[in-house]
Amino acid sequence: MISVTVGNVEYEYEDGTTIYEIAKDFKNYYDNDIILAVCNDKLCELSRVLTDNSKIRFITTANHVGNECYRRSVAFMMLKAFYKIADKSSFDKISIEYSVSKGFYCKVTGNIQINKTFLSKLKKEMDALVKRDILITKETVSTTKAIQKFKRYGMEDKVRLLRYRRASSVNVYKMEGFEDYFYGYMAYSTGILKYYELIPYDEGFVLQLPVRSEPKKVPEFLPNNKVAMALKESAKWAEMLGVSTIGQVNDKITDGTINNIMMVQEALQEKNIADIASDIASRKDVKIVMIAGPSSSGKTSFCHRLSIQLMAQGLKPHPISTDNYFVNREDTPIDADGKPDYEVLETVDVELFNRQMSELLEGKRVELPQFDFVDGKREYKGDFLQLGPDDVLVIEGIHCLNDKMSYNLPNENKYRICVSALTSLNVDEHNRISTSDLRLLRRIVRDVRTRGASAETTIEMWKRVRRGEEKYIFPFQDSADAVFNSAMVYELSVIKVYAEPALFSVPEGTDEYLEAKRLLKFLDYVLALPKEHVPSNSILSEFVGGSVFPV
Repeated sequence: MISVTVGNVEYEYEDGTTIYEIAKDFKNYYDNDIILAVCNDKLCELSRVLTDNSKIRFITTANHVGNECYRRSVAFMMLKAFYKIADKSSFDKISIEYSVSKGFYCKVTGNIQINKTFLSKLKKEMDALVKRDILITKETVSTTKAIQKFKRYGMEDKVRLLRYRRASSVNVYKMEGFEDYFYGYMAYSTGILKYYELIPYDEGFVLQLPVRSEPKKVPEFLPNNKVAMALKESAKWAEMLGVSTIGQVNDKITDGTINNIMMVQEALQEKNIADIASDIASRKDVKIVMIAGPSSSGKTSFCHRLSIQLMAQGLKPHPISTDNYFVNREDTPIDADGKPDYEVLETVDVELFNRQMSELLEGKRVELPQFDFVDGKREYKGDFLQLGPDDVLVIEGIHCLNDKMSYNLPNENKYRICVSALTSLNVDEHNRISTSDLRLLRRIVRDVRTRGASAETTIEMWKRVRRGEEKYIFPFQDSADAVFNSAMVYELSVIKVYAEPALFSVPEGTDEYLEAKRLLKFLDYVLALPKEHVPSNSILSEFVGGSVFPV
């Protein structure tokens, strides 16, 4: 017999009991399905066999890690069903490309017609797998054997990825004979994977999945088409240059051609910024450029680069941060956890902002405020501004796409820009890279370098940042006149150099440690790249250092 502690209570179980069997005894204590566990401070799957006394904490689908596991497991089930019903001679591969709405955009190359009839057949097969509650098993094989397996299956992206695998072994997941390799843990079986929809979209389909706040409900399909098109454009560019996956980027690093990719990527971003500036200049009524985007999307560097391009168009840009319109710190709203909530619109003195911007549009001379972040108060230090015929305000802040932020300003005078790090790079054809993960790594590196904040602190506050983004940024993205994608296919290789030491510093025994370990495992796929060849005006320099701009 072994002792198993769940919560603060000890229970006796037979030696060799799986965590899944223990989870069945506790499932009625949870509102949502148990999908993973933390055993002796280490995240693990429910299939783990216990042979020693253990302390267990269950992870449900309402947890961030649990929700990601659920989504990954449904994707595996979808692939299993797809390979069963599809004629293998009629397609080259199916790939999970990027996020659309709350799901994954899936693309099929070949002669298969992806329509409602096909998706209905695919869903029927997936439903059958759920009903039969098929085990998802894991086999550890040598890296050499795994490469041979996936070469036989025609999964060349995995073959390329595993060539850079440092470990001598690989975990291969199986579902009734279908095998695949995944970055991250899986559900115990298909029985709990009940909530999903398949929706035709663009050239493929979206596997729509629940979010952690409502893990038993498939959300309404509400794609941000402008964001999706920006992602599609980036994915097409990456495919054209042969850098759609980490393995392909690693190839460019090892063969010495990565500098060409870096220069082309930076040139493409500069062209996009120049095109936006040209569009603004062509709209003679535009006097206010409103820029918003989620945390660590590179808004500050973008504002500076856009201002340069606006000057090249004969305009005189004046950058303004809405942070200078923060209410005094003692008036900051409090969130549900009793902490200051800097994400809500009420953090900003909206009335003052609208009054001053309206006065500027009327040609009046206005003294702009500056927020002192040390004292937590708004101050006036003689920063006066009066607009001339060629002047344009470049305003940056998380609420800039929300009409409530600029309710008193005429729409014809506004030009809205959404800036986001929409990575089109994937681990391989079936393992996508979350744009949130990319931004979190950026934020960790910048916080350590410029604010002396630990990776643990940044990871801890990230969930509150994400909550604010879901409420105050993402719903307004499609209202933008332009979407700028700040992600670069090569940046993870540079970020890795600075992120790994920070992540290794996170102490064990916390949720932040589990997240740090997950990110470290992810970065293990990536070859490191020194920052020497990163241009000083690059958005990446805002995070890793060396920027020519005051960021």
